[in-house]
Amino acid sequence: MSQETELKLELHPDDLSRLLSHPLLNTQAPRRERLFNTYFDTSTLALRAQRMAVRERRIGRRTLLTVKTAGSSVGGLSRRGEWEAASRPGQFDFMALVDDTALAEQLTRVAWQLVPVFRTDFTRRSWQLRHGGALVEVALDQGAISTGNAEGNHRQAILELELELLSGPVDALLDLAHTLALGPQGQAGSGLRLLPAQRSKAERGYALFVGERWRPSKAAAIALDTGMHPVQAFQAAALSCLAHLQANETGVVHAARDGSLPEPEFVHQARVALRRLRTGLRLFRNQLPRRFAQHWAAEWKALANQLGDARNWDVFATQRLPAWLPEPMPDGKADAPLLALTDWVQSQRRAASARAAAALGGHEHALRLLAFTRAVLALPVPAGNGDAPAHKAAPEGPASHGLANWARTTLRVRHRALRNEARRARRLGPEGRHALRIALKKLRYAQEFLASALPAGRVKRSTAALADAQDLLGQLNDLSTAQALLAEVPPGLATAWVQRWQDDLQQQLDAGLQALPEMERALERTPTPWR
Repeated sequence: MSQETELKLELHPDDLSRLLSHPLLNTQAPRRERLFNTYFDTSTLALRAQRMAVRERRIGRRTLLTVKTAGSSVGGLSRRGEWEAASRPGQFDFMALVDDTALAEQLTRVAWQLVPVFRTDFTRRSWQLRHGGALVEVALDQGAISTGNAEGNHRQAILELELELLSGPVDALLDLAHTLALGPQGQAGSGLRLLPAQRSKAERGYALFVGERWRPSKAAAIALDTGMHPVQAFQAAALSCLAHLQANETGVVHAARDGSLPEPEFVHQARVALRRLRTGLRLFRNQLPRRFAQHWAAEWKALANQLGDARNWDVFATQRLPAWLPEPMPDGKADAPLLALTDWVQSQRRAASARAAAALGGHEHALRLLAFTRAVLALPVPAGNGDAPAHKAAPEGPASHGLANWARTTLRVRHRALRNEARRARRLGPEGRHALRIALKKLRYAQEFLASALPAGRVKRSTAALADAQDLLGQLNDLSTAQALLAEVPPGLATAWVQRWQDDLQQQLDAGLQALPEMERALERTPTPWR
């Protein structure tokens, strides 16, 4: 078995000619091949369920049989097991191909059930480049995925760049990708829209076959080993947040390309991923290089701000506004001023959504994703568990006694800060509530990051208490945000309706504020997630 390490990048069609003119590619003629691939599975898609792929590839008169197993993927960088050898069409000799006996036997048992599920047909232009001490095959694939099901035939375009590491360090692979993404001028301001791909061709083919659409994804639990150094824990947490972000940004970008609005949950989950990522940078900052923590905190904050308007208008247009709108008139006619106001709200929402899609689909974000993945993987981990990083004289907490002790010490500090903010909130009103809401989010995400290093039952009880308080403060914040959005309505546009809605918001806000004192007292007694 070979261990395949590759980076898959989606290329915007308008940037194809600029990629081909890149100095790293245009100095040598590419090798050209036409590749016809058929992917096989059982009628119940048993292989897909195990994240495996069986592929038959035809190149000229040659046929290659390939088996790929489940692997890991983040930032477009994937690692997985792969077996490939010459074969005859329609013959699945897995015992001869796969040197993992258990896997070979498993595949042999289902070989008679394998049927074609989808095909890919593309032209591959490939180059072999030496870069940063590594040998990398760069392959540009252009063509289509095709399949058929009960609803008819379906086709989807392929335009992607694959960088496969043949030898050398993974860092060189990521550096090469970043160099290519900078474009032929080598400048960030004129980079290529070369975004890390979330799905392989096989995953896209299966999705096309079953008619599966992109769906919003929530954050996955982060499994940390108590023997990890905090730097290693940060790497795991940061890459998990990055995967969460990328799983949702595609829904925003693809909707914009189709001229439609994305599901609001895509934007919401992308913002949640960014909040968690920023929390991780704060949580582990005393274990990280200072310039790294400062730079990436600013980068992700700027992106979060770009998505903020889209989220606010989504909530207003899909939750707040429908609750206010009156029942249609018996004659079917709409109130003209009200119709003008709702049209204005939808135009604001569309404009905010377009800005969010541009932020997530542009070349700046492509460079950001590649650079961050590389920077996280390159973080120096001190030799020996718990030794302080060389760039820090005094790391936060007793990291020298393992992740669990460091987690307890770190969370104690944050719990004290939360209780102090709860006391301040009762004195300071709206300003104090905002600070309390921020402290709640920081502590809740910090506990989620470190949950696997702490007693499970106590973490669950503590996080539930924080979630209840965060929900109340979130509702109050949503009411205040809705008031601010209504204040942006142009003068004279359905003024009577706007004033009526502002009064309704204020009544809800006043009612919600009555629950605050008890919640703030409860936060002063927040259960801790440690013994």
